Amino acid sequence: MEMRSDLDSIGPFEERYKAFLETLTELRPNLHRYCARMTGSVLDGEDVVQEALFEAYRKLDRFDDRLPLKPWLYRIAHNRAIDFLRKRKVRNEAEAALGEPAPTPPLNPSLLNLAPAVERLVINLPPMERACVLLKDVFDYSLEETAEVVDSTVGGVKSALHKGRSKLARTPQTIRRQTLPNPQLAEVLRLYVESFNRRDWNAVRELIHADARLRITNLFAGRLEDRYFANFNMFPHPWQLSLGELDQEPVVFLLGGAIPEASPSAAIRLNLFDSQIDGIRHYARCPWLFTAAETMRFEEKSLLRNWSTVILRN
Repeated sequence: MEMRSDLDSIGPFEERYKAFLETLTELRPNLHRYCARMTGSVLDGEDVVQEALFEAYRKLDRFDDRLPLKPWLYRIAHNRAIDFLRKRKVRNEAEAALGEPAPTPPLNPSLLNLAPAVERLVINLPPMERACVLLKDVFDYSLEETAEVVDSTVGGVKSALHKGRSKLARTPQTIRRQTLPNPQLAEVLRLYVESFNRRDWNAVRELIHADARLRITNLFAGRLEDRYFANFNMFPHPWQLSLGELDQEPVVFLLGGAIPEASPSAAIRLNLFDSQIDGIRHYARCPWLFTAAETMRFEEKSLLRNWSTVILRN
């Protein structure tokens, strides 16, 4: 069963929250980039960002507006990412050793060749080292700013940086995340796409759990209702769904629609429970997902043209 959160039960987002999200349009791609590298997944990273922004919205009345908003948001997002990693049980004892600052050699940024691939290799580091390397070496935060985001000291950040950089310098840059195939998910995805493209909504409903949840970026989070399918019938442009992969994770892409080009306009992630779809995450109006992804694949014959696309990013 898909894990529930406060965000999953609020229904349509209120206009005030949408306006708050609009003010963060320029900040959001980098915030997503940070969370994607922390979690090791562009989709998990977007989920973490959505949770973080909702938390920030609820705490706005406690925010001192004389202070810059960006560090505050990054700290909330960082904490959400750490919570996510704890739930996945991927934290290790190495981070605990960073609790007390220790004498460290002088920082040597040249130790680490920050090629684009290295940004993705930080997933191999313990979370504290991962966060410090990302913030300092990728996002160009100062030691003090990094310490504020990760709730540590400058000495603790220096220690994490030294350890993280040393490990990355010894890490082959050709590492790729390996994902195990899930035949059950693959079959449900195939049936979902085929039924959707036929506009056979009864067949689609048969694949979905009675208590399924839906989240649409910036618009809705709650119980799945028939209006979700009705909205597709109202699209003014030709569209279809396509099987695909985003950073090797099986997803469904929305092709066509408002973006009739050779690229998806949205990604859709399905969660299974007892062979049925328990959750749908519809990542709409999130171009930063595709920018941050290392690989994106889809192959489909479109209503508009013949599609056969493989996009690779190094």
